Amino acid sequence: MAAPDPLFERTALTLLRGSGVAVETAPSRSPPASFGDGHRPCVVFFDTMDADLAHAVGQFSGGGIRRLLAIAMPAAGVAPDDVWRLLGEGASDVFSWDHSTNPADEVAARLQRWAEVEEILQSSVVQDNLVGTSPAWLRVLRQIVEVARFTDCSILVTGESGTGKELTARLVHSLDARHDKGRLVVTDCTTVVPTLSGSEFFGHERGAFTGAVSPRDGAFALADGGTLFLDEVGELPAQLQAELLRVIQEGTYKRVGSDTWRTTRFRLVCATNRRLDEAQANGTFRKDLYHRIAAWVCELPPLRERVEDILPLAQYFLGQFSAGGVPPGLDPPVRQYLLDREYQGNVRELRQVVHRLHTRHVGTGPITAGDVPDDERSAREENGNGWREGFVGSVRRALSHGATLREIGRAAQEAAIQMVLTEEGGSVKRASQRLGVSDRALQMRRSAAQITSGR
Repeated sequence: MAAPDPLFERTALTLLRGSGVAVETAPSRSPPASFGDGHRPCVVFFDTMDADLAHAVGQFSGGGIRRLLAIAMPAAGVAPDDVWRLLGEGASDVFSWDHSTNPADEVAARLQRWAEVEEILQSSVVQDNLVGTSPAWLRVLRQIVEVARFTDCSILVTGESGTGKELTARLVHSLDARHDKGRLVVTDCTTVVPTLSGSEFFGHERGAFTGAVSPRDGAFALADGGTLFLDEVGELPAQLQAELLRVIQEGTYKRVGSDTWRTTRFRLVCATNRRLDEAQANGTFRKDLYHRIAAWVCELPPLRERVEDILPLAQYFLGQFSAGGVPPGLDPPVRQYLLDREYQGNVRELRQVVHRLHTRHVGTGPITAGDVPDDERSAREENGNGWREGFVGSVRRALSHGATLREIGRAAQEAAIQMVLTEEGGSVKRASQRLGVSDRALQMRRSAAQITSGR
């Protein structure tokens, strides 16, 4: 990576300022002191794709936490593989400065959109419902916010059980920009009785079948003008899949027992923990329906891929359980227990565990090891190394990107130090205790990490 030549730099900065971009320059390898708020996007110009550039993109973006636009200077000749590598390092977008006639306006448009997304991310509607700041979670959450607010496309939310699919659907509805939008209608496809499914979705007329003593609106009518959330859509029987496809394509349907066509317009959000690609292959899920419901696919990461969010989520749940009072803290052994534990049920299981701790806790002090139920203590002995599963996955991804053993070790150390310092409010003493090193050793390692990264 190299700094832009003086003429290009003056020209580019002038054009960016003319497009309304507030510019603050920095050395090619060193983020400025004011760069620590974590939310300000940045632009990196480069003329050569090499390991230094990849490392710098990772440093400036915080591994994807900060929005970063990587721009190749004219005639840099960026190969497609280079673009994908920079995206993998944390860049939000990559293109050449000379790929269009007005690149400054393109930069301004992207920065404006990212700023709007970040503002929504910091709002109470997001912060009070979907907690987490890990890179894996932020990447998904940003996409959810952007697609929900700035498009009207149908969304398919996938992920393991307990990852927050229904909360995601509710967030999509809350952020939908339609001023006159209707309600959110939730239908669990696993609870729909096959013999009554027509009525459940389409509604029915009086006398349509035994027991139909009055007319009834179904989910399609109730969701008109609003959002229809179909949970576990992979469980829909074949006949209903065909009927749903017609409603999505044409926006028309008939009540059971009626010959009158009715119209409906709704935003469709579906969720499943099934592999719909496999269901299509074996013929249990229609391919044409899949492409209708999956204009955009959001895969929620399991908790093992967002370990950094475990303690913030635990504190969030404690706040929910402590009605009207200050939630208790967590003693170091309890924090470590929560971090080490495996969560097959993901966030839902973590919430249940925290609730058990809270119900056993007495007094106003922090939750201590004695509040951990006996069955959880025995499970801890079996799963004490559960954290290694997610760590091995991260190492595997790093190796696939060409990282060396030294780079992986340095990145792990830097991440651990930063995470613990953040969790401990910047206290070097408490952070060093958790990391098992002396105060002086932590300060020396912190300084070495800053020197190595060029800060």
